[in-house]
Amino acid sequence: MRPSGRKPDELRAVSFERGFTRHAEGSCLVRFGDTHVLCTASLEERVPPWLKGGGKGWVTAEYGMLPRATHDRTRREASAGKQSGRTQEIQRLVGRSLRAVVDLPALGERQITLDCDVLQADGGTRTAAITGSWVALFDCLKWMEQRSMFKQWPLKDHVAAISCGIHDNLPVLDLDYPEDSSAGTDANFVMTGSGGIVEIQGTAEGEPFSEATLGELLALAKKGIGELVAKQKAAIA
Repeated sequence: MRPSGRKPDELRAVSFERGFTRHAEGSCLVRFGDTHVLCTASLEERVPPWLKGGGKGWVTAEYGMLPRATHDRTRREASAGKQSGRTQEIQRLVGRSLRAVVDLPALGERQITLDCDVLQADGGTRTAAITGSWVALFDCLKWMEQRSMFKQWPLKDHVAAISCGIHDNLPVLDLDYPEDSSAGTDANFVMTGSGGIVEIQGTAEGEPFSEATLGELLALAKKGIGELVAKQKAAIA
């Protein structure tokens, strides 16, 4: 039995609240159970210096956690003067995941930055950030479309992410913190709406896991991401 009482292949309650902030071109508060992440999409009429003159745009991301997103207060990284390695890893993952489904030349020489701020953490903050950022990005692109800022719709597909793991010798979907902190194996899967794999991050915390176990986790992830994409579609309908 899972600590939450969920079935092995059952997601937490997932919701998307669009237009959560007033000023951003796109915004979404995404909830995966008790993990809540505010995703905002900001448009800039510029690209990084190394892309200037190349005729294409860029999509990037930044990630952070509020001090009391967790049980104990976490010091703001700004006060330490640098980002942690974990933060850098997650924001690069979010950026890569979104770029996988964006036609960058269609954007023109513009940059969209997704800011992912964790308001409350209970496991799966990076997967929630990716899944919610897609909705914020969609709304940013609709804002641009209304102003005739591109000729061709730049968003090629959905993208979503989910965690899977082995908890008490059982493959389970969408780990919350009690499961994630004690899982023998945990993995994060990023996939497109059409089933393409963007990234897989898998780690054995104790005994190495087998290829068969990876296949079981992938099957769970496909099911979960299919449900997340359906929820994204319902949110933007």
